[in-house]
Amino acid sequence: MCLVNKGNILTLTGVVMRLTTKGRFAVTAMIDLALRQGNGPVTLSGISQRQAISLSYLEQLFGKLRRHEIVESIRGPGGGYSLARPAEKVTVADIIIAVDEPLDATQCGGKENCHGADAAAGTRCMTHELWTTLNAKMVDYLDSVSLQDLVDQQKQKEQNVVVVHRTAATVQN
Repeated sequence: MCLVNKGNILTLTGVVMRLTTKGRFAVTAMIDLALRQGNGPVTLSGISQRQAISLSYLEQLFGKLRRHEIVESIRGPGGGYSLARPAEKVTVADIIIAVDEPLDATQCGGKENCHGADAAAGTRCMTHELWTTLNAKMVDYLDSVSLQDLVDQQKQKEQNVVVVHRTAATVQN
């Protein structure tokens, strides 16, 4: 058996799991929010422009994030969104679960009726436990990564780009 990571697709012996646009966009938007929240509420239109995510899509995602008390909205002039709790207390799993993103490698959606013909009888496939265990490992991993971890990684990337540009400018002078 081989687990191969190609972008956002994990392939394991022919089974493909994909984190959909909903989950990826929610995590991306939350990183953007967390990076900028020190300057006051962050507007969805700003996130939309910076991350090339539809404003109406962000409104749907942030409605769910607000209901799960991950973000809070500030109304009126100068309003927008801010984190409802510190970034180190928000995990990637929290975000993905809040936007109703399924993380399921089983063929049956966890219903244990993997065999189509035997679905009514509730017959599980021989690899059901394997996929169920993989689901648990995915959730454990995503629960171990905080929003603050992702913000720190992004800040580090931005600092490295600035250093490279400064070095290039220094060499030219």
